[in-house]
Amino acid sequence: MTTVVRRPTPADPMPVPSPDGQPPAATTRNLPPELGADAVAVLDGPTFMYSNAVGDVPDGSIGGLVHEDTRFLGRWELTVNNSPLLVLGSDTVDYYSAAFFLTNPELPDLRANTIGVRRERFVGDGMHERIGLESFTAEPVSIQLRLAVGTDFADLFEIKDVVARDRSAKITRSHAVDGSRLCFDYRNRSFEARTEVKVHPPASRVEGDDLVWDLQLARHHGWWCELIVPLHFLRANVRPARRIFGGFCRRFSDDPVADWRANLPTLHSDSELLRDLIEKSMLDLHSLRMEKRLSEQERVVLPAAGLPWFLTLFGRDTLITAYQTLAFGPNLAHGTLRKLAVRQGRVVDDFTDQEPGKILHEVRHGELTQLGLRPHNPYYGTIDATALWLILLSEYWRWTGDDDFVVGLRDNAYAALRWIDEYGDRDGDGYVEYATRSPQGLGNQCWRDSWDGVQFANGTIPVLPIATCETQGYTYDAKLRLAQLADGPLNEPELARTLRAQAADLYERFNRDFWIDERGGYYAIGLDGDKRQIDSMTSNMGQLLWSGIVPPERAATVARQLMSDEMFSGWGVRTTSTADHCYNPIGYHMGTVWPHDNSLIAHGLARYGFRDEANRIITAMLQAAEFSHYRLPEALSGYDRCFGRVPVPYPTACSPQAWATAAPFLFVRTMLGLDARDGELVVDPAVPEAIRRIKLARANAFGKRWDVEVAGSQAYVRLAG
Repeated sequence: MTTVVRRPTPADPMPVPSPDGQPPAATTRNLPPELGADAVAVLDGPTFMYSNAVGDVPDGSIGGLVHEDTRFLGRWELTVNNSPLLVLGSDTVDYYSAAFFLTNPELPDLRANTIGVRRERFVGDGMHERIGLESFTAEPVSIQLRLAVGTDFADLFEIKDVVARDRSAKITRSHAVDGSRLCFDYRNRSFEARTEVKVHPPASRVEGDDLVWDLQLARHHGWWCELIVPLHFLRANVRPARRIFGGFCRRFSDDPVADWRANLPTLHSDSELLRDLIEKSMLDLHSLRMEKRLSEQERVVLPAAGLPWFLTLFGRDTLITAYQTLAFGPNLAHGTLRKLAVRQGRVVDDFTDQEPGKILHEVRHGELTQLGLRPHNPYYGTIDATALWLILLSEYWRWTGDDDFVVGLRDNAYAALRWIDEYGDRDGDGYVEYATRSPQGLGNQCWRDSWDGVQFANGTIPVLPIATCETQGYTYDAKLRLAQLADGPLNEPELARTLRAQAADLYERFNRDFWIDERGGYYAIGLDGDKRQIDSMTSNMGQLLWSGIVPPERAATVARQLMSDEMFSGWGVRTTSTADHCYNPIGYHMGTVWPHDNSLIAHGLARYGFRDEANRIITAMLQAAEFSHYRLPEALSGYDRCFGRVPVPYPTACSPQAWATAAPFLFVRTMLGLDARDGELVVDPAVPEAIRRIKLARANAFGKRWDVEVAGSQAYVRLAG
C-alpha cells in the first residue's frame, strides 16, 4: 500500500520562510562584492573555501568557508596598517591547497613593496591557514597586522541567491581574551553550528571579531602565524585533515579514500594534451569525491556534482559521472548505485516531489533543509535519474560481471521500473513526463533544469507536464538493459520478454510523435502538456543516439544537424541551434556548449558509425580544455570558434564539475571503441591522427586488470602483468 504524505502548501510558489518559521524579512538582491575572475577556490569533499586573489573574503560577498551547505566563515580579510594587501601572485597548488604572495601598498609610514606576505591555505573538512611576513626595510619597522573575521552561518541557498538574512541575534561569541581563539556559536531549534578559530601565536589583542597583532620586524626578520578552523556542525566535530606545511601542503597517507586515485588505470599517449587533460580530470574527480557511510560496516565513495554550489549528492549528475568513468574503474558506479538505492523514494510526498521507486535529484544539509523549510532532504524533482540508475546498474554489471550485486539490488530495480510505468507516465500516454507538485520544486526536471531550459523555437515557454525526448531515450535503453539483466542474473525470462515488447512499442511511437520533417528533419525537444511538439532544435537529439532509439535510416540526418554550423560551434555541439529565436550563446541551457552533453553525443555518434563526427567533437573539446588549464568547465558560451579564436567562458560555470570532469574519460573510451560485451573486452578504435597512440594500462574489467593499446589501425587487449 502506498503511503501518501500531504502537506499544506500554497497554490503558487512563495518566498522561503525565515529559519525561525516566520515570514521572510526584507531581503536584498544587490550584486555581492565581486571576488573577481581570478578568485581562488580550494575544496575537499563537502568543504570549500572561496576567496579573492588576495585570499580575502569580503563581508557580504558570495565567498567563504562552506561545509555541508553552511557558511562557517563569511569574512576573512587581512590588512597591514589597516590597508588591503596587493597581489604578486596567487593560485591553487593542489585542489585542496592554495598559496597567496602579497605585499603592502604605499602607506604614509611604509614604502610600497617593503613587506612580503605569504598566505598558505588548505581545507579538509575544516581549514588551516598559515600567514608569514618578512620585512625588507632598511630599519626595524612597526606594523599592525589585522585579520577581520566574521560568520553569518548562511545556508548555501542564501549565499548563491544573494539573499541577506540577519542571524546576528542568534549568534553568540566566546572569544579568548588572550587572543588565542575566536568562537562563534549559532543555534536555531534543532540546528546548531559553531565556528572556532584557533590562533598561534595568539594575537596581541581582540577587537570585536578582529585579531590584531602589533609586530616589530627587523630587516629580513620573518614572522609566522597559524590559524586552524575546525568545524562543529549538527553536534559533530570535524577537524582539518591531517596535512602539514612542508615546503608546502602535502597529504598524509591515512586519507581514507586516497587509494581510489592509486587504483585508477594509467593513460599513455603521443598526445601531451590528452595526457594532461586526463591527469587533471583524475585529480579533479579525486577532489570531488565524497565518502558516505551506509552502515557501520559499509562505506562507499561517490562524486559530488561540482564547485562551488553543488558539493553534494545529485542523482542525474552523479549517475552520468559514474557511467562516464566506468572504463577506468567501477568504484564510483558501485558507490553511486548503492547510495542512491538507500535513498530511493518510498512514499508520495508533494513537498519533496517524492514517489515510490523514484531516484533522488539532490540532497542538502543546511539549516533551511534541516528545519524543513526547503524540500532537499532529499529532493526528488528529476524526471530522468530513475532510468539512468537502471542504465548504470546494467553498465556496471557488463563491466564487472557481478551477478550478486545485481541480485542484491533486485527490489530497487523493480521499484524503479514501477515508478517509470506508474508515476513517470503521469497521463497514461506511454511517455515519461514531469511537473512539480512542490511550491519550491523545479519547473524543468530534465537535465536542462533552468526555468527557461526548455522552449519553443520562437522563445515561448511550454505548459507542463513536459515529456522531453532524451528522457524517452533513457527509458527505452533502461528497459532493454533491464531485460538483459532479467535474462541473466535476475532469472526472470518472462519479464525480459515483456520489457523488450514495451521498448519496441516505445521505439515506434516515439519516432512517430517526436520527429519533425521541417528544416531537413530533426527530433523535437519534447511534447508539452497539450501534446504539442516543442520545436526548438537542441543537442538533446544527440543523446538519442547514445540511447539507441534513433532508427538507422535517420541517424545520418541527426548527425548532419548536430555538425551543422547552427549546432556545432567549433568547440562542441550547442544546446540550442543558432537558427532558433530562443538561442542565446550565454543562456544557461539555450545555446551554451556542455562537455558532458558532448561526451554522450560523441559516444552516440560512434555507436551509429559516425566516427569522424565523434572525433571532431572530441578534438574540439580537448582543444578547448587547453585554454582552461586542462580542465573542462561545466559549460562554455556558445559563440562560434571564429568569434574570438578562444572559447568564451560561461560566466558562472562550476569548475570543477563532476560530469564535465568525467567527459574526457568517455572521450577516451569512444576513441578506443572500448566496450564490455558478454564478458569480453572489445576494442574498435578510431583515434584522430593528432593523438595517434593511446594505451590504457591496468584498466578494470571483470575483476581483472587489462592493458589496452591502440596505434593507428592496430589494437590489442591483454591481461596486465
